[in-house]
Amino acid sequence: MNISTNHPYIAFEGVIGVGKTTLARMLQSRFSASTLLEAFDENPFLSDFYGDRARYAFQTQLFFLLNRYRQQQKVPGMLQQGALLADYFFRKDQLFAHLNVSGDELEMYDKLYAVLSETVVPPDLVVYLRAETDTLMDRIAMRDRPYERAMDRTYISALRQAYEDLFAEYEATALLVIETDGLDFVRNAEDLNDIEHRIRAALSGVRQPSFPEISRLAAAAPALSRARGPQWGDEFEATPYGETNWQALGDFLALSEAVGRIGGEIGRQPPMTSEGVSPQLAAALREAARSLAALAQRTGIRLEE
Repeated sequence: MNISTNHPYIAFEGVIGVGKTTLARMLQSRFSASTLLEAFDENPFLSDFYGDRARYAFQTQLFFLLNRYRQQQKVPGMLQQGALLADYFFRKDQLFAHLNVSGDELEMYDKLYAVLSETVVPPDLVVYLRAETDTLMDRIAMRDRPYERAMDRTYISALRQAYEDLFAEYEATALLVIETDGLDFVRNAEDLNDIEHRIRAALSGVRQPSFPEISRLAAAAPALSRARGPQWGDEFEATPYGETNWQALGDFLALSEAVGRIGGEIGRQPPMTSEGVSPQLAAALREAARSLAALAQRTGIRLEE
């Protein structure tokens, strides 16, 4: 957490259309935070860029770099006032540049970026909102921005891969990866609550599986994050060795999610008050107990020993 302010600075990242701005706005009141939102509509080259990326890439990227840098200079003052939620982090500018710009122009860009980035305050936590290309294309179509109506699927796929590559080795700040394909945090309060809890847990230091681990598991078993093992007291039925291993991994992820909710609740309010333990914390503790019992039962370990 920012030492000079003691207020969290959270940046949401992900491919175009994944829901960064919407989520930042929806969580603003929950974190009593201000927001720092990209002023992409101010870029006079953006619509031309989507029509002819090769021709307008450098002008578009240079404008974004300088505009984002100008915004980032406001961050220290904003953090003096409280928590801050941003719908981007400064590093994304370089990601886009390396995807769209090349040659001497890219070399010039990199030199300028290196100078400007030295004075940018890093976030305490980066939240990577992850989604498959089909999901991204659907969400882009739903928001129906005029200059995005002819969005090239190949470009979105390449951009998604660039984000995957970046966060596979990202260690500059704390990172929380959230799979959003099956989420609807706009219409489903449970999804929004879960995201809030996971963010609070991450800020309090609760570790989730690393991004390469998440990527590997998601690729091998897309439904794994939704998997749930047997409930407390259920009879364990033997299954093939490989299937049992996947089910155990599902139990582990369920346990990780439950521990994240516990950390989130404790970070949001004291665990014990004059009225006792909050219902949300109690529910999270029970879910963690069920998940731990399921994992122990799956692997044949007796917890009471």
